[in-house]
Amino acid sequence: MSTDTRTALPTPTPDAGSLHGERRLSRAVLAGIYLAGVALGAALSALTGFSVTSTVVYGVVLGTLALYVACRAVEGRRKAADRLVTALVTTAFAIAMIPLVSLVYTVLDKGLARLDGDFFNQSMFRVVGEGGGAYHAILGTLIITALATVISVPIGLMTAIYLVEYATGRLKKAITFFVDVMTGIPSIVAGLFAFALFTLFFGNSVRLGVMGAVALSVLMIPVVVRSCEEVLKLVPNELREASYALGVPKWRTVVKVVLPTAVAGLGTGVTLAVARVVGETAPLLVTVGLITGTNLNPFDGRMATLPVFAFYQLTQPGTDTQAYLDRAWTAALLLIILVMALNVVARLISRFFAPKTGR
Repeated sequence: MSTDTRTALPTPTPDAGSLHGERRLSRAVLAGIYLAGVALGAALSALTGFSVTSTVVYGVVLGTLALYVACRAVEGRRKAADRLVTALVTTAFAIAMIPLVSLVYTVLDKGLARLDGDFFNQSMFRVVGEGGGAYHAILGTLIITALATVISVPIGLMTAIYLVEYATGRLKKAITFFVDVMTGIPSIVAGLFAFALFTLFFGNSVRLGVMGAVALSVLMIPVVVRSCEEVLKLVPNELREASYALGVPKWRTVVKVVLPTAVAGLGTGVTLAVARVVGETAPLLVTVGLITGTNLNPFDGRMATLPVFAFYQLTQPGTDTQAYLDRAWTAALLLIILVMALNVVARLISRFFAPKTGR
C-alpha cells in the first residue's frame, strides 16, 4: 500500500484587497463615475461663483474622490489605491497638456493667415502696412544659427572628450562646475557678454551677425558639453580596453572607437542644442538688431532674425496694426515648426545612426 508523501501547500489567506477580487469595474463605468464627480464639481463651482480654475479644481477633486470610493466599495482597498494613483497621474498629464494645446491652437489660428508664398520670398524693405514677409529674417536666423553651431560644436565636443577621457581631480571638478553654471545663465547675459567683447574692438555702435552667433554659442556650448559628456560615458569600457590591448594609442581609440560608437547620441545632443538657441530673442536684440532689408554677410552690419522680427512686429506696429500682428504670429508659428523639425531630426539621428547590436 503506497503512501502519498507530497506535502500540501498552505492555502494563502486572502487579504483585504482580494476579498472583492471577483468584482471589477469596467472602463466605461470608471469613466462615468469620474465624469459624474467632475459634473458635481462644476455644479458646485457654479453655485459658489463660476470660474475656470475653481471648476477644474472642484471637478478633479470630486471626480477622483468618487472614483476611489466606488473602487474601494467594489474592488477592494489595493485596487482602489491603484485606481487613485492612476487617476491622479492621468489628471496631472491632462492639466499639463491644456496650456500646450492652447498655445498650439492659438499660434495656428493666428499664424496661418500669413503663411503664404510672399512671407517666404519677400522682405520688409520699404513695406508699410500689409504685404512683405520674413525672407530676410529666415535667412538671417539660418546663417547666425549655423555660425553658432560651427563655433560651439568643436569646443563643446572636445571639452566633453577631455572630461570623460583625460581630466581627473580638481580640474575636472572645476570645469564641470563652470559648465553647470553656464547652463543656467540668463540669455541676456550672453548677449551682453558678446556686446561687451565686440565693443572693446569696434566701439559701441557696432551690430554684426557674428556678434549674435557668439552670444548664441555661449548658451549652446554648455548644452553640447553636458549632452556629449553623458553620451560618451555610455560607451562601454570594454571597447576602450580591447583597443588598448591591441596597442592602439588613446587618441586613436577615441577617434576610431569611442566617437563612432556614440555618434547617434552626439548627433542628437548637438541637434537639441541647436533647437535650444534657435528661438532666443534677448541676446539677438542686443547684438544683431534689426533691418528691413536682406543682409547675408554676418561680418558686415545688422541682420534680421525671426525672433527679433516677431518681437518688433508685435511691439512696434505701424498704421495697419493687424498686418503687423499677423506677421508676428506667422513668425512665431515658423519658429515652432523649426524647433519641432529639429527635434524630429534628433530622433531620426538617434534611430538610424545608433550602433547595431544584432546580427
